Amino acid sequence: MRLTATARVKAATALAAAAALAAAALGGCSGGDDKPVGVAKVMSTLGPGEGALNLLTLPGSVESGATDPRVDWVTPFQERTGCKIGMKVVKTPEEMADLMRDGNRRYDGVAAPPEVAGRLVEENQVVPINPDLVDGYKKLEPKLRKLLERDGKHYGLPYVWGSNLLMYDTRTVPPPAGWAALFDPAQARRYAGRIVMRDSPLAIAEAALYLKGRQRKLKIRDPYSLTPAQLAAAGRVLAAQRPFVGEYWDRPADAVSAFAGGRAVLGQAWPYHLDVLNRASRPVQGVIPAEGATGWMDAWMIGARAEHPNCMYQWLQWTASPDVQQQVAEWTGVAPANPQACSGDRLKSGFCAAYHVGDRGYLGKIIFAHAPSKACGGGSDKKDCTDYAEWTRTWIQATKA
Repeated sequence: MRLTATARVKAATALAAAAALAAAALGGCSGGDDKPVGVAKVMSTLGPGEGALNLLTLPGSVESGATDPRVDWVTPFQERTGCKIGMKVVKTPEEMADLMRDGNRRYDGVAAPPEVAGRLVEENQVVPINPDLVDGYKKLEPKLRKLLERDGKHYGLPYVWGSNLLMYDTRTVPPPAGWAALFDPAQARRYAGRIVMRDSPLAIAEAALYLKGRQRKLKIRDPYSLTPAQLAAAGRVLAAQRPFVGEYWDRPADAVSAFAGGRAVLGQAWPYHLDVLNRASRPVQGVIPAEGATGWMDAWMIGARAEHPNCMYQWLQWTASPDVQQQVAEWTGVAPANPQACSGDRLKSGFCAAYHVGDRGYLGKIIFAHAPSKACGGGSDKKDCTDYAEWTRTWIQATKA
């Protein structure tokens, strides 16, 4: 990675807004079958570009050379297509969701994290993508392509992805087998005060994975689709763990410094953390727990009120290309959705190995995040699960109250 500071800013803003996003889900939702005024149609053919493109992103997702002149995949796109990009950079997923819901706003595309993407689909704030119009679509990882597929329609173009692992200091902690190392009080007590956890309601999913094997009577299937009873059980696990947690990190840099300085020896981490610490010769390793690891994907989605659909499709093709994917991965410190970014002389082999690019076996072990919803997964329309607002309340009560 050349410059990881922006990656840390981007990740921090995505995690720090968890509580606020819940309030937005309660108060700002268009909900149900109500469709926005002026809904864009699913494209069947492409025409000439409209000369403009309005995008909505979190910090670091799109670079135009303003941060560093060497990092720019916007200017070449504009020169090649004639589509001039106007970009709104938001600080939090909450702000992103609110702007997409605003009927007076007409964003052509949004680079959405999982806690936003699912809601936009449910609320009809985005339209399906026609993959036949995106050159290189089939080069993207198959598992990622399916994450935003609904009833045979594709609502997102995979952009970048990552995983949530169990990281430990090899000098102090024996190789952990599963999430019990963090969530079983008898095991966590051994490292009291030196455990770190992500500060995000989505981290409830790891507690749910732990319970899936420990309390089979709960019948947990999808750690991101929890009934009230399952969510309450996960909350109790987190509350019991709390006395042993030294830090809940919302900036990835904080987790790096905790392990580097010896304040942490065990905790949740990303391949980014492992890469940074290993390159600094720190004795840490990461494992996929026996119950599985969770992960996330950011995806480009087309706004329901898009005014420049032809330019948007040209942008989708551009961001899916190996050369752009290589730039995005290096700048943000995450895995590219197109494994061809590791072909030829693009990304270094060490980077690709560290972030498991193109490793289908690794991807198969990852349970990717989606926005918790009242409607349980598996195609069920029953409203017997819990939504993101309920997850946020549970997280706050278990870790902060």
